[in-house]
Amino acid sequence: MKALPDDSWLLNIRPQPARVTAEEYEGLPEEIAKAIEIVDGYVVYCAAPTPDRQTAARRLANLLERHARDAMSKGHECVTVNNDVDLRLRDLPLLNRRPDIALYRCLDRERGERLRAEHALLVVEIVSPGSETQDTTDKLGEYAKAGIPHYWIVRLDSIGVSIIERYRLDRAAMLYKHLGTFMKDEPGDSPSVSNPIPIMIDWSELQF
Repeated sequence: MKALPDDSWLLNIRPQPARVTAEEYEGLPEEIAKAIEIVDGYVVYCAAPTPDRQTAARRLANLLERHARDAMSKGHECVTVNNDVDLRLRDLPLLNRRPDIALYRCLDRERGERLRAEHALLVVEIVSPGSETQDTTDKLGEYAKAGIPHYWIVRLDSIGVSIIERYRLDRAAMLYKHLGTFMKDEPGDSPSVSNPIPIMIDWSELQF
């Protein structure tokens, strides 16, 4: 086997000495916590989103929030929508993700309730060139195993959101079933869903 050059960056890699515990993670400063995810106790650094990805996430979150407020005005339980939110999937070994968007049941602020999988109704990940495997394979399995009812995988084109792949949890198998894919270029009326809340996708709202 050929030896690495003395100046190779690979020689600077060091194994993580121990798994991160829930208590250690909760003690991290916010500026550190928001830059990482924890998978099976090991730190995974999150690449900073591009401006286009940030814009797409904000506009899709705004659309979801508008429909969430409409649903609540008609008697739906209290729900919240947030971007890049800290989501605890498991404590041992620690599994903590930061989905691009989450729709979840309102938390008890007085008790300092932490967002966990049982609160989440829908999580959304926006695919970037470096996140394809994580979003379409790793997180697809993790969110399903954690029991989150709905998962959307979103793809962008040069002017905004262009594709939304929708998955619903099969609770018997604890796996996601692909429900269908909304595509911006398809003819017809604006697509809509009835679960987890009624939502109509207005593509014009999701442009950059």
